[in-house]
Amino acid sequence: MQWQATQKWLCWIAGGLVAGGFAPSLATTTHSDHPTALPGHADAADYIRPEVTCPDDLESLTAMLLRDLPSYANRVSQRARNRERSLDVFGYVLLAGRPEFEPLSLGPGEYTPTAPEDDPDQVFFTTLERQYVAGEAVRFQHYHWLFLTQTESGWRFVLMLSQIGSPPDEPPSPPTDTSNGVIGRAIQTWLRDCRAGDIQPL
Repeated sequence: MQWQATQKWLCWIAGGLVAGGFAPSLATTTHSDHPTALPGHADAADYIRPEVTCPDDLESLTAMLLRDLPSYANRVSQRARNRERSLDVFGYVLLAGRPEFEPLSLGPGEYTPTAPEDDPDQVFFTTLERQYVAGEAVRFQHYHWLFLTQTESGWRFVLMLSQIGSPPDEPPSPPTDTSNGVIGRAIQTWLRDCRAGDIQPL
């Protein structure tokens, strides 16, 4: 499998994190039993998140997935740390991006998805991660090859292979099946929420 060929698409340099904010208070409480809206503020009902339909096209789906993936992955990682207090190595996903959709041929062997779908969709993307090992912070890029299939009930996870970025003077590490890793489980959780319409609109 020409895994190295994907790195021409996947290599990227993270430009920084987008800072988020908090919504202002919507109402102030008076002596009556009913809150009074602050002047200039919309009714609280206007802030209720509308139900979102999971996109049918792969590129729109991927854009929403990669936007949400760091927060989903970090929650998976946090739950794992809470269960395994003895873990010495833990990390955070800082960014996810640079999707590419040109598929690679699926020859016989280790990297062929073992699923009933004959032709799953393929997405290549990269995550920038920070890992703490013995108190030391290390940043690295992680390259992912994701297989998805669209069913009558929505998009489903098939398989994911990943490869850690290597220095230019070192041979690349072989891709491994990370379907049950932090990123893989985060994607499966996000797809479940997407099918339920429980995600933010793009």
